[in-house]
Amino acid sequence: MALIVHLRTVTDLRGKGDRIAKVAFRGLSFYTRVLENCEDEARFNESFRWPIASNVDGNEMLEIQVFNYSKVFTNRLIGTFRMVLQKVVEEGQLEVSDTLIDDNNSAIRTCVSIEIKYQAMDGTVGAWNDNEFLDDSNRSENDGAFQFETDSLLSGHSQGSGVSPGRSHQSLQSAERSFRKTGKGVFSAMKLGKIRPPKEDHKGKDEPAILETEDLDRKAMRLGGGLDPDTISLASVTAVTTNVSNKRSKPDIKMEPSAGRPMDYQVSITIIEARQLVGLNMDPVVCVEIGDEKKYTSMKESTNCPYYNEYFVFDFHVPPDVMFDKIIKLSVIHSKNLLRSGTLVGTFKLDVGTVYSQQEHQFYHKWAILSDPDDITAGVKGYLKCDIAVVGKGDNIKTPHKANETDEDDIEGNLLLPEGVPSERQWARFYVKIYRAEGLPKMNTSLMANVKKAFIGENKDLVDPYVQVLFAGQKGKTSVQKSSYEPIWNEQIIFTEMFPPLCKRMKIQIRDSDKVNDVAIGTHFIDLRKIANDGDKGFLPTLGPAWVNMYGSTRNYTLMDEHQDLNEGLGEGVSFRARLLISIAVEILDTTSTEIMNSTDVQTEGIQNISENVTGKIEEFFLFGAFLEATMIDRKIGDKPITFEVTIGNYGNQIDGVNKPAMHKKKKEGGESDEEESELIQNSSEDETEDDGDMVSVSSTPPMKPVITDRNYFHLPYFEKKPCTYIKSWWQDQRRRLYNANIMDKIADKLEEGLNDVQEIIKTEKAYPERRLRGVLEELGSGCSRFVTLADKDQNQAGRTRLDRERLKFCMRELENMSQQAKTIRSQVKKNTVKDKLKLVQNFLQKLRFLAEEPQHSIPEVFIWMISNNKRIAYARIPSKDILYSIVDEEMGKECGKVKTVFLKLPGKKGFGPAGWTVQAKMEIYLWLGLNKQRKDFLSGLPNGFEENKALKGPGLQSFPPISLTYTMKQIFQLRVHMYQARSLFAADSSGLSDPFARVFFSTHSQCTEVLNETLCPTWDQLLVFDHVELYGEASELRDDPPIIVIEIYDQDTVGKAEFIGRTFAKPITKMSDEHYGPPRFPPQLEYYQIYRGNCTAGDLLAAFELLQIGPGGKAELPPIDVPTDSEKGPILPVPMGVRPVLSKYRIEVLFWGLRDLKRVNLAQVDRPRVDIECAGKGVQSAVIQNYKKNPNFSTLVKWFEVDLPENELLHPPLNIRVVDCRAFGRYTLVGSHAVGSLRKFIYRAPDRNANNWATAAKLMNGYMALTNGGPYSRHTGEIVVNMEPEPPVKKMETVVKLDATSDAVVKVDVSEEDKEKEKKKKKKKGGEEIEEEEPDESMLDWWSKYFASIETLKEQLRAQEAAAAEAEEKEDMEIAAEGADVKPDESPMKGTKGKEKGKEKTKAPKEDKKKKNQMTEVMDKKNKQKIDELQVYNKELENEYDNFEDWLHTFNLYRGKIGDDDDSVTEDERIVGRYKGSLCVYKMPLPEDVTKEASFDPNFGMFQGIPNNDPVNVLVRVYVVRATDLHPADINGKADPYVVIKLGKTEIKDKENYISKQLNPVFGKSFDIEATFPMESMLTVAVFDWDLVGTDDLIGETKIDLENRYYSKHRATCGISQSYAIHGYNAWRDPMKPTQILTKLCKEAKVDGPHFGPGGRVKVANRVFLGPTEIEDENGLKKQTDEHLALTVLHHWEEIPHACYKLVPEHVETRPLLNPDKPGIEQGRIEMWVDMFPMDMPAPGPAIDISPRKPKKYELRVIIWNTDEVILEDDDYFTGEKSSDIFVRGWLKGQQEDKQDTDVHYHSLTGEGNFNWRFIFPFDYLVAEEKIVISKKESMFSWDETEYKIPARLTLQVWDADHFSADDFLGAIELDLNRFPRGAKTAKQCSIDMVVNEQELPTVSIFKQKRVKGWWPFVARNENDEMELTGKVEAELHLLTAEEAEKSPAGLARNEPDPLEKPNRPNTSLSWMMNPLRFAWILIWRNYKWPCLGFLALLMFLLFIGLFIYSLPGVFSEKMVDAGR
Repeated sequence: MALIVHLRTVTDLRGKGDRIAKVAFRGLSFYTRVLENCEDEARFNESFRWPIASNVDGNEMLEIQVFNYSKVFTNRLIGTFRMVLQKVVEEGQLEVSDTLIDDNNSAIRTCVSIEIKYQAMDGTVGAWNDNEFLDDSNRSENDGAFQFETDSLLSGHSQGSGVSPGRSHQSLQSAERSFRKTGKGVFSAMKLGKIRPPKEDHKGKDEPAILETEDLDRKAMRLGGGLDPDTISLASVTAVTTNVSNKRSKPDIKMEPSAGRPMDYQVSITIIEARQLVGLNMDPVVCVEIGDEKKYTSMKESTNCPYYNEYFVFDFHVPPDVMFDKIIKLSVIHSKNLLRSGTLVGTFKLDVGTVYSQQEHQFYHKWAILSDPDDITAGVKGYLKCDIAVVGKGDNIKTPHKANETDEDDIEGNLLLPEGVPSERQWARFYVKIYRAEGLPKMNTSLMANVKKAFIGENKDLVDPYVQVLFAGQKGKTSVQKSSYEPIWNEQIIFTEMFPPLCKRMKIQIRDSDKVNDVAIGTHFIDLRKIANDGDKGFLPTLGPAWVNMYGSTRNYTLMDEHQDLNEGLGEGVSFRARLLISIAVEILDTTSTEIMNSTDVQTEGIQNISENVTGKIEEFFLFGAFLEATMIDRKIGDKPITFEVTIGNYGNQIDGVNKPAMHKKKKEGGESDEEESELIQNSSEDETEDDGDMVSVSSTPPMKPVITDRNYFHLPYFEKKPCTYIKSWWQDQRRRLYNANIMDKIADKLEEGLNDVQEIIKTEKAYPERRLRGVLEELGSGCSRFVTLADKDQNQAGRTRLDRERLKFCMRELENMSQQAKTIRSQVKKNTVKDKLKLVQNFLQKLRFLAEEPQHSIPEVFIWMISNNKRIAYARIPSKDILYSIVDEEMGKECGKVKTVFLKLPGKKGFGPAGWTVQAKMEIYLWLGLNKQRKDFLSGLPNGFEENKALKGPGLQSFPPISLTYTMKQIFQLRVHMYQARSLFAADSSGLSDPFARVFFSTHSQCTEVLNETLCPTWDQLLVFDHVELYGEASELRDDPPIIVIEIYDQDTVGKAEFIGRTFAKPITKMSDEHYGPPRFPPQLEYYQIYRGNCTAGDLLAAFELLQIGPGGKAELPPIDVPTDSEKGPILPVPMGVRPVLSKYRIEVLFWGLRDLKRVNLAQVDRPRVDIECAGKGVQSAVIQNYKKNPNFSTLVKWFEVDLPENELLHPPLNIRVVDCRAFGRYTLVGSHAVGSLRKFIYRAPDRNANNWATAAKLMNGYMALTNGGPYSRHTGEIVVNMEPEPPVKKMETVVKLDATSDAVVKVDVSEEDKEKEKKKKKKKGGEEIEEEEPDESMLDWWSKYFASIETLKEQLRAQEAAAAEAEEKEDMEIAAEGADVKPDESPMKGTKGKEKGKEKTKAPKEDKKKKNQMTEVMDKKNKQKIDELQVYNKELENEYDNFEDWLHTFNLYRGKIGDDDDSVTEDERIVGRYKGSLCVYKMPLPEDVTKEASFDPNFGMFQGIPNNDPVNVLVRVYVVRATDLHPADINGKADPYVVIKLGKTEIKDKENYISKQLNPVFGKSFDIEATFPMESMLTVAVFDWDLVGTDDLIGETKIDLENRYYSKHRATCGISQSYAIHGYNAWRDPMKPTQILTKLCKEAKVDGPHFGPGGRVKVANRVFLGPTEIEDENGLKKQTDEHLALTVLHHWEEIPHACYKLVPEHVETRPLLNPDKPGIEQGRIEMWVDMFPMDMPAPGPAIDISPRKPKKYELRVIIWNTDEVILEDDDYFTGEKSSDIFVRGWLKGQQEDKQDTDVHYHSLTGEGNFNWRFIFPFDYLVAEEKIVISKKESMFSWDETEYKIPARLTLQVWDADHFSADDFLGAIELDLNRFPRGAKTAKQCSIDMVVNEQELPTVSIFKQKRVKGWWPFVARNENDEMELTGKVEAELHLLTAEEAEKSPAGLARNEPDPLEKPNRPNTSLSWMMNPLRFAWILIWRNYKWPCLGFLALLMFLLFIGLFIYSLPGVFSEKMVDAGR
């Protein structure tokens, strides 16, 4: 059949311009040629033809778009014409003229005139007419190149959208012929079930995207030449989804469920320090909580910036879903002790999943923001600096190097937040509204309920549901609805949490309330990332109101549900459980509002009910299923009749489902009223209404007894009669959601398939991967554009939620953006950028997959259950979107109306492990789901040739669906399976091998290959012929789309059942009886198919498959089988000649070196081992090692054998290495084996010498040009950078470059003495503050100086790399990877050479802003000043850097034992039984003459010339252990007491007495000397143990190093080459051989001419000349002449010397992970170390370098507190109300709070002024290099010994107000980092709060450099608003002395002798009333109340006078009277 469109004219065009038109049908687009300079009419007159394999549906659309063409910009759309093809289908031919419509769907004047023909051709489905397109008479020669891009597969503008599996073709004939000769990519497109296409010439199947150069060139010439090969693209190819017949979908090859299986995880958290904690004088403790586990740090006293540096580890063994939902909670608590829980300062929460999704699965040195959950208005409560890492099994975390922590941390710039989360997070309310639920299972776990029901017959609903929501570690619940299967809650649960939350998922569960134990009914997780968008046009999380479907265990009602885990959300649900109507909204809180509730407790409250139709209009859906085949049914099931049940929701469920929905049932399920239902029926067509009235759903197939296929499997004898099921169901019509998801899924599928193609082309090294990638990008672009047009349709408004609208906008924006990016990247894809662009495009794939996941459900998923003997055995779960019908092709589900191969699997935990690998049943099933009113064509996708069988006969029932189909068309075939070989299979026997055979299944037939014993790489070379295979359906459809073949590989066991190894699928190439058997399709080519075992890859199968139709003439007409004549296989047919690969003669040379670490076999030790090498049936045996214990090396080193191997390297068979032990009486026992899967790395290729030299010369020239110009340069392999003076910058260097005919390269890099002096002076002048920095004294430097300088360099490099990478990424995003911005961070750590580093910095400089640049320059200047030689610090194992030192000697692990069935059982390491050392060399015969004719060629050694002798050698091994980091805690207290154990052979050194107490980051600083004999003692083990007082010591972790490979490596890993040569001092040369001796030896070994030392500091090696310094200083400062510097320069550049090519190992420290066999795959810490080796027959090396830990230096810090000023006044006077303070100052060094010191009290300060003249003295031990104070103290009274702490050197000064009867009041504090603190102000006035707030911007000083500092510093504290305020100022003097200096000039504490301080001159007011009350009263009262006092005294005198007067009056009167009487 074909559809032909003839586009005639487009008229009434506006303006003048170039026009082009696009015609699209079924997703395949054609472009017309460009008509230039058209005015109002464009005459195209072009025909387009679509071969089609299925009938054109009357609803299908044809689309024509007319564009204004632009060569530069995108084409501008003029208008579109769309036409439904119903009339065309009816009449077959039609002429149409119609107007176009514009973007707004308005008609425009422009008209299009077309003619359409629809024709069927017998037997020529999909044929193409060669001359139809390219050779069109209308095309001019000039248009050729353009046409080539548009109309062919090599398309530049092809809009074939790449989304539709329903489309027929992607390729056009124009490109096909050029593909024919190339054959296929050997690695089939079958990786995940992707099938390669047949190769028939005249059928329009997809073609491989692999073009050979000459074909392309020919093609280009045919098209008029002038094509830039970098602009050609190839469109999509090779996929099951693009089959011509369109009737089969792709099966999934992975079987085993991975979710729900427990795994090992380790969460490690380091709490470093806290800053800015809110509160005064706190005693903070940090609590680390994960799930239910809590751990605490120690308490730090009297500080709000405590330093902890404590490390915690949590181990878990749980499923990933459970792990990633766990909440990590960090809380800071104040004053916690045994008796009180303390008060919470602040908390920080995030989930484990957030950490795991970070780069390297960790946050490193980040600041967590603390907030108070009980007071959300309070703001930030402080910051906590920590490291958090989550490690799963096998994860390798690269821990950044830990060195001296500088505390210049920019808190705001390093917050602990994932990328994209704003630093200012706000509080928000999360409203989860729970409305109602439907379809709950009729369950009750209470036994009493069942008893009650049985006796009383009470039929109440036996479930009491409630909903529980878990979010961010909090739990909320609704009320319990008693006895209800359809509960209505109408409640909302409110969570208060920071937004955006750092917890990704919300868990919603329906639970059944029970007196004994609540159980989950169903669980649903909501990923907040899918219901929100944080972009500029983003939206807050929102969802619904929408139904969510819940899945879990089966709906059987048993007391104990074995699949209860599924209901908890662990693993894939196997049945529908319920659906829940919910909505989610988020409101950002305004914390300034007074009405806000402060608490974050979860609240539950009632809400309004919502209307019934808010979730959409209810529609009637129809699900049809036809079972075409049921084979491979596991025989364990038994032979009882089998039935299959199909369910959707509860419809179709036999137990409690809805089979025949009556009106009330419909209402119950759908929630619609009767009127609405009748309206629904009236809306459908009349005949459907009549017919559907009594239609009963048929959800199960009739029971059928299975028939035996073979020993393992049954099949059901369906033959021509195929049972059908159909179900009607009612759901809210939310198809639009599923349609959009389908479009995106198809774009993603197409993209994934294209990317796999590109990777395959790269992997198989085929030509032009860039063209294929351009094709992929073009399809992606057009697919995204198509989504935008389709999704933008007018949507059904009913039931659309806010999330629907926002997601649609978001998806359209994203895809539009993706389309633009794809176009941009497409233009940048070049041959050299393919791999980078491929990575970028893979990000698109992830994004598409993410966007396609619809968070709001609609129709539940479909389940197919196999039921036997009333038991549910196995199931398949099919997403409803995949089988959903739409009239628009792109929107249709990828499996709708297609035959799908489905493998049933066991439910729940039963499916874990081996049970999950076996197929329970293989189904060929056809499914269709759509609206009942659309079901007219539901059978159209079935293979043709059937009759329908109805349930009932009679008039008016024709439209009932069939209950079965009878196929009348049957074809007979012969299947030929060419099983050639398999490789890298799983080991299924305890010997470490397998006895594999393959079982091939096709339809109901099965056959086996022969069993090949003891191999993992069987070459069966066997042809299996399946005769008389009956397939039902039309011949042409079967030809284009045959059923799949299943191949299972088994291991034959002598006893018991064969064991499953793996499975793969294939599709045969089909030949019909009337077709010719010949090229290009036949005979078929061998291809590799990936074998899977569960979800793991388990090897590859090399095979070919052909399906040949047996015509009327019978088998005689079949092509004969061309069997090789020399076959000795008897009845077994070998693979025929045309199929088997073309062979050539190769020679394989084997180097037998030795065997190592062989384990016992059957309890007996291996004594006389031998190695057998086998490849392709040929092989060679090594000599027998006579006494393995005495010498495990072979006596004969090199042997060889010749073998016939395929010319195609990718088809080379594996090479098997087997080690046997030769025992008495001629017995052989297998020790272990190894299969070398690919020989490619061992194939010898003769070097192309000319090209090599030119390339090197060019590289050199570039390098020198850069040097001469002083421009940026980076280290290329050919470049020579000789830099003996690390100090001068690059541009100072004088460079001589000379490249003459003999290619002698001369580079002189030398600096005169004057220049050096000038440099020094210049530098001294530069830095203002830095003038004081002195050059380190040579005698002060030691190895640790070198180490710390090197670590600084490493960190600088890493920072520079990160900055460059981030910069490049940013640029990549902004410009979509513009060519110039590709800066890749250097993977390997660079040498510690300053010149190189400088170069590195220079290359980075343009990428960074000025500020960064300046900072870097400062750092570099600073470092250049310190002329410290460096070593190389590797943050990984040395082996990783040097390719395991396998430069010529390879190590092959020998395996024995079965591979574990489970992830947790046997690890690969446990199966290793030894190692074979040797090598291979494979080359085509004969060998090139120039190799054999070399002067020193020894034929005995073949290609292994110049290898050393393998006799035993005595070696002194010197192991240096520097330190360990992040050790796993081994004691209850969360610490360990580590010590080092070294094992080598029988020698074991335990350094137990030097264990380091309670330390997880111990510094060992030890060296150990061991004498060893290689090869007997060559495996070095360095272990770290934990010392225990009682019991045995525990192993923390160990690392193993193969010393032998290092010793013999050409990288010379025996003793690292120093950066510079010195004969004394900290950097003295430590190798017994001097550089000149080493160079001479290396030149001799590599047959390199040299070294020739000449005058003037010249040395010539090969054709290179080096210039450099020739003087050296001895210990007395005398200069001597030497060539050592020159020789060392050559050694540093050894990899650049021709014939040498090996980089020599520098002086280094390597970082190795420590592993524990009990916790495989998880790091237990890291150890920094290095190993030196010295042969004993050479001069003895000097003594070991002293790397013992630096002893801390004793210092004394004297702090004199002179005065205070402006201290805030706290006290009110009782009498006068005056403000005053009784001031005193307290001080201590961090970590020594118990030794705090106080001044005396300055009483009654009225102005805040205090005078003290008081001296504090703080003695301390200090490590200069690490900038830490060392404190040793016992942790508690029970501690056995002291623990050493390292703490930053910080001085804390506090000002207090003294109180006599209550606690003293804290007023303020300042903390000074003694290494960098702001200079004190000269006067109190100049002292301000800025000195604390803007500390970073102020110049700083170090007390260790200044020694003495005096000045004013501010005291600060936080006020009620949490803001910093100034609370006083202190004048202090800091004086630092070493212990010796302090002894010489002692000083007394306070004001005591010696060196006493003057008493302060305090004002009279400053007295204590207790000491001198009268004076105090005098000062207090008299000064303030003098006149009142005087008045009071006068009054008192007066009153006294009056009193005396009155008192004396009576006496006077009486006296007078007496006197008068006388």
